[in-house]
Amino acid sequence: MSGIGMHLWVKEHQVVIDNGVFQLTLSNPGGIIRGIQYHGIENLLELNNKDLNGGYLTFLLFKLFWDLNWSEAGSTKTRGKFDTIEGTSLRVIVETEEQVELSFTRTWDPSVQGEQAPLTIDRRFVMLRGSTGFYSYAIFEHSEDFPGFNLNTTRIAFMLRKDKFHYMAIADDRQRYMPLPDDRLPGRGQQLAYPEAVLLVDPVEPEFKGEVDDKYQYSCENKDNQVHGWICFDPPVGFWQITPSNEFRNGGPFKQDLTSHVNPTTLAIFVTSHYAGEDLILKFQPGEIWKKVFGPVFIYLNSVSDANDAFSLWSDAKEQMKKEVESWPYSFVASDDFPNSNQRGAVRGKMLVHDRCISKDAIPAKAAYVGLAPPGDDGSWQRESKGYQFWTTADENGYFAINDIRTADYNLYAWVPGFIGDYKCEIVLTITPGCDIDVGELTYEPPRNGPTLWEIGIPDRTAAEFYVPDPNPMYINKLYVNHPDRFRQYGLWERYTDLYPDKDLVYTVGVSDYRKDWFYAQVTRRIGDNSYKSTTWQIKFNIITVDEGGTYTLRLALASAHNSELQTMQLLGMEFMAYIGCLMWIYQLLNSCRGKIPYI
Repeated sequence: MSGIGMHLWVKEHQVVIDNGVFQLTLSNPGGIIRGIQYHGIENLLELNNKDLNGGYLTFLLFKLFWDLNWSEAGSTKTRGKFDTIEGTSLRVIVETEEQVELSFTRTWDPSVQGEQAPLTIDRRFVMLRGSTGFYSYAIFEHSEDFPGFNLNTTRIAFMLRKDKFHYMAIADDRQRYMPLPDDRLPGRGQQLAYPEAVLLVDPVEPEFKGEVDDKYQYSCENKDNQVHGWICFDPPVGFWQITPSNEFRNGGPFKQDLTSHVNPTTLAIFVTSHYAGEDLILKFQPGEIWKKVFGPVFIYLNSVSDANDAFSLWSDAKEQMKKEVESWPYSFVASDDFPNSNQRGAVRGKMLVHDRCISKDAIPAKAAYVGLAPPGDDGSWQRESKGYQFWTTADENGYFAINDIRTADYNLYAWVPGFIGDYKCEIVLTITPGCDIDVGELTYEPPRNGPTLWEIGIPDRTAAEFYVPDPNPMYINKLYVNHPDRFRQYGLWERYTDLYPDKDLVYTVGVSDYRKDWFYAQVTRRIGDNSYKSTTWQIKFNIITVDEGGTYTLRLALASAHNSELQTMQLLGMEFMAYIGCLMWIYQLLNSCRGKIPYI
């Protein structure tokens, strides 16, 4: 830690915090970050580009901001009005030699109805002595005298200097030099099927010509979205967004969301309906009492003296992320709404799985995902946004432990890789300060009443095992060539038409190989420039001996953000079911089997 203490200057229109390592400037009382001075760079944030969003969010001109998107009650849309959250009052919560914490609060009243989301929002910024970064979190509150509304999105967005930050890193195998925002503008870029996807036809740097830029190609599952950001090479500086806990994110550990993308932009996402649709929207009734803390997240700055070592900044950022995770929940947060470790509880136990068609006895649920989320139905955690969630994975013997759980009532949920369906413990667990609940052995019995006759795919909540085609050579992102995440390439849905121009996919059990013969997504066929038609896939199989009095059920585990038409076909006196328009498929045909169709 530095020997230099904290300094705070509160001026009429701005607030400046300096800890001897870097300096942070915010508007007063708005709480919008106007400047980050670090390692010889006067400001890491973009200053001069009025079109700095490069076609993504052209209405945003701030350098750093918290924002939200909201709709009037009753709306079924996932987008509504954008609301850049600016405070109306400033409070100095902590000012010592070791720490400064500032609060920028906006209180709702009926005079702004229809213009601002009906929430009281307290945004906090925390800087510690000698730290190369700062923390931010917010307390959202809906009170009993507030009208109803829908909260679609809330996040923090950073717009960095486009002349400095050119290299982006999300994971060890997902990092690259990035195009400029200018490359997305008309003349240099050509919009594709949706505004976020742009073909770079005349980029400033010729190396990017012919590539597709699309921010959705850099999405990441919540469970893996812990650190991402940018590297500047002159001087060698890193800017990283670290999320040490997923407890406040919506949708659970497998929900995908945005990270960093061209501008350069770095996002801290708390609530969105991305990849899930209306179910993830927070819908508030008039007078509904609710409060939630989003964050804190850590904005980490690092540097090296030699530009040849600039890529090591990513490794250092990963190490810092581990330190932040180990420090969670933070002890320095000066809000009663953020409980420390002593005010939280713990749950532990052992997860087993008993599939009588695989094993006579229950076996350890190795690598099972086990979590606590607000009480609900099986799998309801995937649609949960208002409350908190806490997840872990079981060890090879099925043992699990979840620590630092906020006080509340929860159900315990789980799913086991390799087994279809969702587990829910019917007992409501009440977490109290300091509790350590041992739930003992919990046994999940996957839905089945008979043996599996055939199966296509693996019940692991991904479509990674299915056939992912090569992209059209005209629409390449070089990062994903021969990459495990090659499914992120643009336009792969169009490749189905190339592979099956006249007739649809036919899969023959015992002959076909789902790794080569089952297209990873069921999509429509293009029959013209803007015309498409539905597709019908066939599964051919033989059953040597048919039980005329038995029931055969086709069980599907699928992922889809939208409801789709369910069609039933009769063949050989047996019932077959198919979902039309879903994104990912796993099939099981079971004898005498009935059960709920789970999500994947």
